Parts: sequence; structure tokens; C-alpha cells
Amino acid sequence: MGQIGPWQIVIILAVIVLIFGAKRLPDTARALGKSLRILKSETSAMKNDGQASAAEADEDDRPAQRTIKAAPGDVSSARPVEEPRNTAQG
Repeated sequence: MGQIGPWQIVIILAVIVLIFGAKRLPDTARALGKSLRILKSETSAMKNDGQASAAEADEDDRPAQRTIKAAPGDVSSARPVEEPRNTAQG
């Protein structure tokens, strides 16, 4: 009762051809395929973006290295700063 028989499929296809016409049917199928391809690529891009955001969040947890700035234009004397380490135990 819930299954579609072969005659019902033929009737559905005939109605689709009557609605869209035989000339527009290939263009409609092509447009539908293009839309599905775009949807698939956008979905995968969103998944990759979510994974990339998680990786960036892990990198953001580390503190940025601080540097001592020299006079403007003098890049040779700029050097990284050693952060004080907590040596107290307990």
C-alpha cells in the first residue's frame, strides 16, 4: 500500500514532462544538478571551516611571544622576551 508501482512512476514522469515540456526538461535537470553540486561543496566547506576553527582555537590558547621593540626602523636590536617562570613549588 505504501509502495509506488511502475505505473505510478510512469504517470508521475508524464505529468513532469507535461508541466515542464520536453525541451526544458534537460535544462531543468542540469540546473538541479548544479544546485546540488553547489550545496555539497558549501556543506563540505562548512565542515572544513568548523575543523579549522577548532584548530585555530587550540593555537590561540598559547600566549603570543612578546618582543622588545627597538627604535622605529631598527629591526636588528629587537629580541624576544623571556617570560618569568613560576619557580615556587606548592
